[in-house]
Amino acid sequence: MTATEWRLRTRVIRLDRPLVMGIVNVTPDSFSDGGKFFSPPAAAAHGRLLVSQGADLLDVGGESTRPQGATPVSVSEELRRVLPVIDALRESNPDTPISVDSVKSEVAREVLAHGAEVINDVSGFRLDPGMAALCAQAGCGVILMHSRGGVSTMGTYEHATYGSDVAGEVIGELQKRVAAARAGGVLRDRIAMDPGVGFAKRSEHSLAVLRALPRIVALGYPVAIGVSRKRFVGELSGTTDPADRLDGTIAANVLALAGGARIFRVHDVEHARRALDTAWGIL
Repeated sequence: MTATEWRLRTRVIRLDRPLVMGIVNVTPDSFSDGGKFFSPPAAAAHGRLLVSQGADLLDVGGESTRPQGATPVSVSEELRRVLPVIDALRESNPDTPISVDSVKSEVAREVLAHGAEVINDVSGFRLDPGMAALCAQAGCGVILMHSRGGVSTMGTYEHATYGSDVAGEVIGELQKRVAAARAGGVLRDRIAMDPGVGFAKRSEHSLAVLRALPRIVALGYPVAIGVSRKRFVGELSGTTDPADRLDGTIAANVLALAGGARIFRVHDVEHARRALDTAWGIL
């Protein structure tokens, strides 16, 4: 059963075409563009550019989970980073839904009060038991991503231990996160899944998950994919600089689209939009 729509806080998004989610990192230490858009005005301007290039949603994040081992930030610091950006984008682009990438319910509460439509929790509600009830009460959309460990370790290989069926383990752990969200009151039609490519996964694990996307799609939830500039893309394409992984990112996204994914979190919106629309027209 393939999901046909995703219900956010104030709107319903039809999944009858690929959705491009533009990345707006308001961090000094993200693996690819850390510090580039760290000031709120620069981040907001970048968000507006991504919308002009075809982004359907924007994903604003104030805490990095980079592979080199990220440093957790306080609630107050995370809010200091993201709230001015959300406010500016809500003013300039009121029709563009804003997702906020956070694992903290205190952050979620504030950003939802400022108009965010989606909470993208890279821990799948593991790290903050209050997240499910808060999102349920707000009626927002949620993205539950598969990961293991905390903010500092989930992007590393510390917990990248799997048996012969990597996808089966990821699916099982995702189903537990969905069950936790549902138990907290989150409605089924608000939930999207993200298999967490590159999170607590070596490249062979990420590839196994991508090959098995139809198994994840069959669970009946919208599937979000974040392969943009990831390490496995560099390994397969022979590029060490994350900014030079555009071609490989597009290839991975197009194959993920064919596998049933519908939401694509990307840095390079203009190129992703063209490639995914072309692939969708062929499919």
